[in-house]
Amino acid sequence: MALFKNIFSSDKKETLNKGLEKSKTSFFSKLSKAVAGKSKVDDDVLDELEEILVTSDVGVKTTIKIIERIENRVAQDKYLGTDELNQILREEIAGLLSETNVGEAADFEIPKDKKPYVLMVVGVNGVGKTTTIGKLAFQLKNKGLKVVLGAADTFRAAAIDQLQVWADRVDVPIVKQDMGSDPASVAFDTLQSGVNQDADVIIIDTAGRLHNKVNLMNELTKVKRVMQKVIGNAPHDVLLVLDGSTGQNAFEQAKQFTAATEVTSLAVTKLDGTAKGGVVIGISDQFQIPVKYIGVGEGIEDLQVFNKYEFVDSFFK
Repeated sequence: MALFKNIFSSDKKETLNKGLEKSKTSFFSKLSKAVAGKSKVDDDVLDELEEILVTSDVGVKTTIKIIERIENRVAQDKYLGTDELNQILREEIAGLLSETNVGEAADFEIPKDKKPYVLMVVGVNGVGKTTTIGKLAFQLKNKGLKVVLGAADTFRAAAIDQLQVWADRVDVPIVKQDMGSDPASVAFDTLQSGVNQDADVIIIDTAGRLHNKVNLMNELTKVKRVMQKVIGNAPHDVLLVLDGSTGQNAFEQAKQFTAATEVTSLAVTKLDGTAKGGVVIGISDQFQIPVKYIGVGEGIEDLQVFNKYEFVDSFFK
């Protein structure tokens, strides 16, 4: 099908295939049992498929859309064999995701008309937020871009130390203050430093708390307001990091964070260690916010741009 083209390099594709291995194995073992002894896609197979998609963390709303598309296909083609189901799934899920104009990037890039490009990163503790920042800084630096990090998660000393470790590893400058400092002050200093250094990209880490949405909203609003004193339209992107291994909890976090602050893009991490990779399909479909990055391994190069066609191709291959 024309939707599936080799966009990624063979190394990158291999990493994606490997990163989704647990999700894929879990999904297909369930699918094999569902179609055992069946020759055609009938109501029973569709009922089984619906349950498999839901239990693979694709999400109820997205699952219903997928099942409806396959039902239409069955009605149109009159007969569909179960041996064709895998290919049909690939095509219909890619078709569903193609209805949004996101998830089509093939490489790390930032808009050229915004310099410095300011990215604010949010997410609860433990989702891989700081690691994602470090890996993203590595990828952008490899593109020849000058990157500056800001340690505005000042509520945990460990967060500042962890970001410093990544700054040292990637060899990019970091702006930080003592634990307990005003996050907005750190963000302000970081943007000033980035402007003075003629940086291309500034990445601001923020506190990972969600127990009180009002406090979170007030804090992030203040950080944004103070940043805009240095760069008028900052931040250009608010990236929410979600832990893919938590499945439906990732949906819930996305709902709560998007209610608390304006999120403009998503990163889904830790997909290599889980069978819940289907969550990316559901999140891509349900939230009107693009999934930009996915984490498919522990290596520094294992943060990838999310390309929906490559993802679906790897998941259903």
